[in-house]
Amino acid sequence: MRIGAGGAAMALAGCAAGKSRLGSAGTIRTESPERQASKLAALESLKELGPTLTDLEIRRTKNIQGKRAAFYLDDVIFIFRDLARQRPKSCWNHPLLAAFREAHEKYGLKAQFNVFYRNDAYYGARAAEFTLRDMPDTWHDEFQAAKDWFRFGFHAYSEFPDYPWLNASYDDVKFTWDAITREVERFAGPGMFAKAVTPHWGPMSKEGCIALRDCGVKAIWCSSGKRYEYAGDRTLLPYGHGMRIENNRKPETAMFWRASSGDDISVSACGYNHLLPEQVKLTRGTYNWFHDNATGCNFMTFGCGAPCLNLYRLEDIPVRMTQVADKEFLIHATHEEYWFKDYFAYQPDSREKLMAACKAVHDAGYSYMFIEDKIDWN
Repeated sequence: MRIGAGGAAMALAGCAAGKSRLGSAGTIRTESPERQASKLAALESLKELGPTLTDLEIRRTKNIQGKRAAFYLDDVIFIFRDLARQRPKSCWNHPLLAAFREAHEKYGLKAQFNVFYRNDAYYGARAAEFTLRDMPDTWHDEFQAAKDWFRFGFHAYSEFPDYPWLNASYDDVKFTWDAITREVERFAGPGMFAKAVTPHWGPMSKEGCIALRDCGVKAIWCSSGKRYEYAGDRTLLPYGHGMRIENNRKPETAMFWRASSGDDISVSACGYNHLLPEQVKLTRGTYNWFHDNATGCNFMTFGCGAPCLNLYRLEDIPVRMTQVADKEFLIHATHEEYWFKDYFAYQPDSREKLMAACKAVHDAGYSYMFIEDKIDWN
């Protein structure tokens, strides 16, 4: 089915008519309803923009039946730092990796770890010296033995700045892809790198999407919601994000309401990889995806309403997972840094959150696969 720029727009409920637009109830990071309503009203006072993706074909997975789930872990670099420092006999002795292997053995988890090329100066000047080049190949055979359920994926060069790909050039993305994949293949061997991409912070420029396509990427994450023009008011956005929009700004760069990522960043930047609400409904939680004829890329929302684990309390996760157990394709995720005691927002129950989510997925009758396996025809 072909989808153009026209078609009937399906308006989302406004602030007064629907609480669903005001943040994601139950998240750990929250703002007052008054603050959220004020931000939403300011956003909706701006010029509403049309879609970035205007020449789309709906495609559907041909060779998969039954309910499937996928999982990814973002912001991965501390694991490599620890392995390089500690040199355990087995990589599975690391507490985080041990938890993921246990979830695989108990619940059939397949996991994609989206990695940074280097650590960041945010954690100290010497921390920034650590790159994937410093990761030894000691556990090459162990990684190879696990590649049917465990892979690494592309995320960003480093954690900061935020929105690294918002206005990226083709070369920005290609250079970083080559740097990361070269090192992963060295220390983990062939067949260990995923072809589905969640860009760090989400937004990717049109040039960057084309670069990912040329690197062999099969599926690119999309943000979703109404698009609004950025008119230069930085106060709508948190901690310097306005300057990220302005730096080398691309014509597709805009703003949207990102309630699912924590109320404190609900007004957010978006790039080319963005779907309007009426487009999202055609792919969310299903085996459908969009093929973009303008770039040759495949786009879809990776979210289906499942919780990002680090944003939710442990006791809320099983119920949240059951709320999306009617989807034919379910994706859930979390972030690496919350597992580590030296991170300022350390969550000591990260392992328990992972197990609770995977158990809920398993008990609901899902089997795990990698995200890229949804794209089963060209």
